[in-house]
Amino acid sequence: MIGIDLCSASRIRHVHERHGQAFESRVFTRGEVEHAFRRRDPWPHLAARWAAKEAVFKVIGRVPGFRWTDVEVLSRDGPPRLALHGETEIAARRMGLRAWHVSITHEGDTAACVVLALPAGDGKR
Repeated sequence: MIGIDLCSASRIRHVHERHGQAFESRVFTRGEVEHAFRRRDPWPHLAARWAAKEAVFKVIGRVPGFRWTDVEVLSRDGPPRLALHGETEIAARRMGLRAWHVSITHEGDTAACVVLALPAGDGKR
């Protein structure tokens, strides 16, 4: 199953300016925020993470009890990876989805993300 989403960095910056920490902590994990704010321009990085969350929800739908922070983009050494938590992880497992692949890009004001979800045993790294 595939999900895709686009998000503008200026939109994320604008929402952050209006709602600050409340928006940040409701939508992004601490690791995602730290990753973004280590950059000269954090907004494309946060927009890419928003797009990743939306792409995941396009694959599995909005599950009862979901939280935006249930979808986390891990960006340590190497390519980005997805980690699912809470009700979102439970819903994905019920659907038989175990392997998640993510590709993120940003150019100018636009960030994009494509997510590929595979059943157990397919494409695990």
